Amino acid sequence: MTSRAVTCLAAGLVLALAGCRKTEPYQTPSAPRPEAYKEALPDSFKESAQAHTSKDWKASAPADIAAKGKWWEAFHDPALNALEDSVDVSNQSLKSAEARFRQARALIRENRSARYPTVTGGASISRDRLSLSRGAPVPASETAYGDFNLGFDAEYEVDLWGRVRNLIAASVESAQATAADIEAVRLSLHAELALDYFDLRSLDDERRILDRAVEAYSQALALTRRRFDGGVANQVEVAEAETQLEATRAQQIDIAERRAQFEHALAVLTGQTAESFSLIENNAPLTPPVIPAGVPSDLLERRPDIAAAERRVAVANSQVGLTKAAFFPTVMLGLSAGLEGSSFANWFNWPSRLWALGPSAAQTLFDAGRRRAATEGATANYDAAVADYRQSVLSSFQQVEDHIASLRVLEGESRRQKLAVAAAHRSEMLSLNRYKGGLVTYLEVATAQTVTLQNERVQEDIARRQMEASVLLIKTLGGGWDAKSLPTAEQLAAR
Repeated sequence: MTSRAVTCLAAGLVLALAGCRKTEPYQTPSAPRPEAYKEALPDSFKESAQAHTSKDWKASAPADIAAKGKWWEAFHDPALNALEDSVDVSNQSLKSAEARFRQARALIRENRSARYPTVTGGASISRDRLSLSRGAPVPASETAYGDFNLGFDAEYEVDLWGRVRNLIAASVESAQATAADIEAVRLSLHAELALDYFDLRSLDDERRILDRAVEAYSQALALTRRRFDGGVANQVEVAEAETQLEATRAQQIDIAERRAQFEHALAVLTGQTAESFSLIENNAPLTPPVIPAGVPSDLLERRPDIAAAERRVAVANSQVGLTKAAFFPTVMLGLSAGLEGSSFANWFNWPSRLWALGPSAAQTLFDAGRRRAATEGATANYDAAVADYRQSVLSSFQQVEDHIASLRVLEGESRRQKLAVAAAHRSEMLSLNRYKGGLVTYLEVATAQTVTLQNERVQEDIARRQMEASVLLIKTLGGGWDAKSLPTAEQLAAR
């Protein structure tokens, strides 16, 4: 009978240990990965990529950026480089994300402590007196006594069912997701700064266009007044010239107001106050860099937001294991030791020692379905995390396709717009000459000048959109980041 009981106990132990791993080994969820992008890069990018220098993006390795991720250096703008370098040092949003990462690292060390026993110690000294009126009579000489205690307790959870392992894994994976969040925030901040910077640069170029227009319109107004004084032009033509000039001057004022707003935004992004920040004009033309998109299969490794979504799938998987471990008993090993005496004289004597050692187990027998509901909820959370991850992947491919298409379309639009600007200039010169010769009224000149100004501003807007599309394409490609740079569990646990 004893042998049979031992055999049954051993078999039950084997079966229990076989079910210790309650969570399947984690595998990255499958996600769509097209073999190539649908949209093609502009022809000029393809030609430039053949003769591209090492200072720019390489066609063979789009993620290989100078200075390990300083993608803004590809624009060759010293002012932009200086602003971007100050983001990591001064931006408060990035500091907040970094603080959350440090919080996640501390949680790893907190959960890892469950691998080791918890040891507590305590001491107490008291003088007690028993009641003489209690049920059991006590001699009066023994009603008062001293109680001197010095003890230590150690408690250790035997992780048979993987609760501690899954808890540690979840905290590590969560910290890795937070680390990827930092890179996503960093990339967004750098991209936002570049977008604001190029918008400001575009406004400077637009203001220069308006300055040239104001100068031309002033000369045209002076010419019209001379013709009016000579009796060749009429008052209507003078009023038309004045209207055109003052309307353009009003547009100059609007440019100044919009430029101030972008300056203020740049100040905040670099951690400065508006009154302490200013940015001088830059006359260099806006020229987008060459940005080969690479192959779609690399995108999943280069996007920090995708990496964060994947790590949260791993967290959800570990949480499923935590809920399943709750169906099994909690096994603890306990040790208590210390000294207890009735006075200082016998407190530290050898006979005053005490100790207790042994295992204990606790099992929830009835919880009205609470554990099962928790498991179902954790499984649903895992399914949602997988769906979010796949949606992030799909969205990332869409964004890359969108910005590649924008660059391709804008390049063709820019070529045509340059031809339109040249034709508008020719039309303006012909109309002005005809006006000087007395062949037409000033209305034709004003119309030609307005068309020229409109086309020049459209050309400048296309250049701005090209720079923005370049920045956004770099952002959607990950900005040179790589998932291999995520910290490992050992690095996260280190102080």
